[in-house]
Parts: sequence; C-alpha cells; structure tokens
Amino acid sequence: MTTRLNPYISFRDNARDAINFYESVFGGELTISTFGDYQASQDPAEADKVMHSQLNTPGGLTLMAADTPAGMDFNPGDNISVSLSGDSADEAELRGYWDKLVDGGTVTMPLESAPWGDVFGMCVDRFGIAWLVNIAGEQQEQ
Repeated sequence: MTTRLNPYISFRDNARDAINFYESVFGGELTISTFGDYQASQDPAEADKVMHSQLNTPGGLTLMAADTPAGMDFNPGDNISVSLSGDSADEAELRGYWDKLVDGGTVTMPLESAPWGDVFGMCVDRFGIAWLVNIAGEQQEQ
C-alpha cells in the first residue's frame, strides 16, 4: 500500500448522514465502524455513533469522517484534519512524518497500538493543523 493523504472530517452526531451523502455524490465503497463496535465509549448513547468511516471512490478519492464524542470539543470550522495512512510496509516513512509533525507541535494522542489493531496517533503541528497518522496492522476479529 502507498501512503495516503486525505481529509478527515469531524461531525457532532451526523457523520453517518454526511458520509452517506458524500457516497451519493462521489459513489464508491463505504465502510462504517461505530464506537460500539470497538467498545470505544463509556456512554451507551454513543454506541451507534460513527467512530470511523471511509469512502473510497472509483476515481481514487478517499474521504474519512467520524462523530466527535460528547466529551470532546467540537468547533464547526475547526472540524477537519489531515490523515496520513499506510500499512506496515510504510511504517518507517509514516513514523518519520510523525516525528517531524510533532516537532514544535502538540501530541493529542500518542502514536501507539489502537483497539482496532493499527498503530494510531493524533497531533497538532506548530501551525495549528490537526493530523491523524494510522499504520495498518493485523485486523482484529469482530
């Protein structure tokens, strides 16, 4: 897999509607995982909220979206991040990007093993841009 750079849009309670709309606009293959799928929220009301969705279009576009949990800040206008993703073959490259992005920036979630089996981290670079880095690992059985 080649390292991919794409937008990641955050919503408050309507990520499913938004990503379904974008699928109707761009076509493609859509996958959706909820907070309940990974027991990623202590709030039962968030179980069906979108933890991660990804739309891959026939034209090669990738768009990701998620609901922002109630315990996290949500500011319309600040609700888009840049996502870097790849697999273990890209790990050294992605970790190198991570190290450079966090230099002078802020780590909001360390780059480490995530419940879904990947290595994942979040940071804000020194210019205030939010970044997500995901290194695909072994897929866990659901």
